[in-house]
Amino acid sequence: MTLQDVIDDIHALYEDLKVYERKYGILSETFYELYINGTEPDNDDWVLDWSDWAGAYKLLIRRQEQYRNTVHAFTKQPSSLDNLIAKTSRYEPVQLNS
Repeated sequence: MTLQDVIDDIHALYEDLKVYERKYGILSETFYELYINGTEPDNDDWVLDWSDWAGAYKLLIRRQEQYRNTVHAFTKQPSSLDNLIAKTSRYEPVQLNS
Protein backbone atom coordinates (compact mmCIF):
# COMPACT_ATOMS: atom_id res chain seq x y z
CA MET A 1 0.00 0.00 0.00
CA THR A 2 1.28 3.45 -0.89
CA LEU A 3 0.63 6.88 0.51
CA GLN A 4 -1.64 7.62 -2.45
CA ASP A 5 -3.67 4.47 -1.67
CA VAL A 6 -4.13 5.74 1.87
CA ILE A 7 -5.19 9.17 0.66
CA ASP A 8 -7.67 7.61 -1.77
CA ASP A 9 -9.08 5.46 1.04
CA ILE A 10 -9.42 8.47 3.33
CA HIS A 11 -11.39 10.40 0.70
CA ALA A 12 -13.64 7.42 -0.03
CA LEU A 13 -14.25 6.83 3.67
CA TYR A 14 -15.19 10.48 4.19
CA GLU A 15 -17.80 10.09 1.46
CA ASP A 16 -19.15 6.89 3.04
CA LEU A 17 -19.30 8.50 6.47
CA LYS A 18 -21.15 11.55 5.14
CA VAL A 19 -24.00 9.28 4.06
CA TYR A 20 -24.42 7.93 7.60
CA GLU A 21 -24.00 11.36 9.19
CA ARG A 22 -26.74 12.79 7.02
CA LYS A 23 -29.01 9.79 7.61
CA TYR A 24 -28.65 9.75 11.40
CA GLY A 25 -27.95 13.43 12.08
CA ILE A 26 -24.70 13.17 14.05
CA LEU A 27 -21.03 13.25 13.16
CA SER A 28 -19.13 9.98 12.94
CA GLU A 29 -16.82 10.89 15.80
CA THR A 30 -19.80 11.27 18.14
CA PHE A 31 -21.47 8.12 16.85
CA TYR A 32 -18.30 6.03 17.22
CA GLU A 33 -17.71 7.14 20.80
CA LEU A 34 -21.28 6.12 21.71
CA TYR A 35 -21.02 2.89 19.73
CA ILE A 36 -17.79 1.67 21.36
CA ASN A 37 -19.29 2.50 24.76
CA GLY A 38 -22.13 0.08 24.12
CA THR A 39 -24.95 2.19 22.69
CA GLU A 40 -27.19 -0.01 20.56
CA PRO A 41 -29.82 1.06 18.03
CA ASP A 42 -33.46 1.11 19.09
CA ASN A 43 -34.48 0.21 15.56
CA ASP A 44 -33.45 -3.28 14.36
CA ASP A 45 -33.19 -1.92 10.81
CA TRP A 46 -30.25 0.21 11.91
CA VAL A 47 -28.04 -2.62 13.22
CA LEU A 48 -26.28 -3.32 9.92
CA ASP A 49 -25.84 0.40 9.21
CA TRP A 50 -24.32 1.00 12.61
CA SER A 51 -21.93 -1.91 12.23
CA ASP A 52 -20.82 -0.70 8.79
CA TRP A 53 -20.57 2.88 10.02
CA ALA A 54 -18.39 1.89 12.97
CA GLY A 55 -16.18 -0.23 10.71
CA ALA A 56 -15.73 2.61 8.23
CA TYR A 57 -14.85 5.08 10.99
CA LYS A 58 -12.38 2.66 12.58
CA LEU A 59 -10.70 2.17 9.19
CA LEU A 60 -10.57 5.95 8.71
CA ILE A 61 -8.73 6.30 12.03
CA ARG A 62 -6.25 3.62 10.94
CA ARG A 63 -5.65 5.22 7.53
CA GLN A 64 -5.15 8.65 9.10
CA GLU A 65 -2.57 7.13 11.44
CA GLN A 66 -0.77 5.48 8.51
CA TYR A 67 -0.75 8.80 6.70
CA ARG A 68 0.62 10.70 9.71
CA ASN A 69 3.30 8.08 10.39
CA THR A 70 4.51 8.14 6.80
CA VAL A 71 4.57 11.94 6.55
CA HIS A 72 6.27 12.16 9.95
CA ALA A 73 9.01 9.80 8.76
CA PHE A 74 9.59 12.04 5.74
CA THR A 75 9.76 15.20 7.80
CA LYS A 76 12.75 13.85 9.70
CA GLN A 77 14.83 14.02 6.50
CA PRO A 78 16.40 17.18 5.02
CA SER A 79 14.16 18.88 2.43
CA SER A 80 11.62 16.27 3.37
CA LEU A 81 8.37 18.03 2.59
CA ASP A 82 9.70 19.19 -0.77
CA ASN A 83 10.82 15.65 -1.56
CA LEU A 84 7.51 14.15 -0.49
CA ILE A 85 5.44 16.57 -2.56
CA ALA A 86 7.77 16.14 -5.54
CA LYS A 87 7.21 12.38 -5.42
CA THR A 88 3.48 12.51 -4.87
CA SER A 89 2.89 15.16 -7.52
CA ARG A 90 4.59 12.88 -10.05
CA TYR A 91 2.43 9.99 -8.82
CA GLU A 92 5.48 8.09 -7.64
CA PRO A 93 4.53 5.50 -5.04
CA VAL A 94 5.51 6.39 -1.50
CA GLN A 95 5.63 3.31 0.70
CA LEU A 96 3.96 3.50 4.08
CA ASN A 97 5.75 3.62 7.40
CA SER A 98 3.50 1.80 9.84
